[in-house]
Amino acid sequence: MTTGEQTSVTRIAAWSGPRNLSTAMMRSWENRADCVVMDEPLYAASLATTGGDHPMREEILAAGPTDPDAAIAACLAPLPEGVTISYQKHIAHHLHDGYDRSWLDQLVHVLLIRDPRRVLASYTKVWDDVSVETIGLPQQLELLPRARVVVDTADFLGNPAAYLQQMCRLLEVEFDQAMLSWPKGERDSDGVWAPAWYSSVVDSTGFGPAPDPSAPVDLAPHLESVAAEASVIYEELRAARLEVAP
Repeated sequence: MTTGEQTSVTRIAAWSGPRNLSTAMMRSWENRADCVVMDEPLYAASLATTGGDHPMREEILAAGPTDPDAAIAACLAPLPEGVTISYQKHIAHHLHDGYDRSWLDQLVHVLLIRDPRRVLASYTKVWDDVSVETIGLPQQLELLPRARVVVDTADFLGNPAAYLQQMCRLLEVEFDQAMLSWPKGERDSDGVWAPAWYSSVVDSTGFGPAPDPSAPVDLAPHLESVAAEASVIYEELRAARLEVAP
């Protein structure tokens, strides 16, 4: 609950790497009547901080805010009347060294993790400048002590209803059946970068099937060292994951 608010508010910060079910999860939470969502509120500030070149860079910077403190303030802003949950989809590599961390104490944190080989295979179809940092593993490891729940998305997709129920329990909000499906289409809440990344989610009406764990994931040779380094961190995060009995 933020100072000055009369109603108890839950602010959920869901930290993931790219290509990790994060947008579908945002759709799920947005389908609740008591929830508003934020789509990567630190993205423009991150680009301004790093000077990095991303798809639709200029559009993202123009959509702002590019100042980290202003972006953080937006994450803590009062919610619309009748809304008690703020679900914030964050990409972990947007949390840079030098950014204020004190605001994190005002949120409850979720880590969404995924086999880094699958992350790399998907991400590099759109963008090939990758490292363990750009897929967010060291940042998620920093956030692990703050995390209320860690969810491996491969587990989650095996039983979304059961995992959402347990996530809600751990986050101390009521589960809502509306989280299991949503209308197809674009959203006003989608970031300006949606055309570059969201084509499959825009066409979705619910969570997709779980991946076949036995299916091989082929990577370009230059990605193998990144995958090996990332896998060490992933296994440490995975040890803390939520496990729901089938």
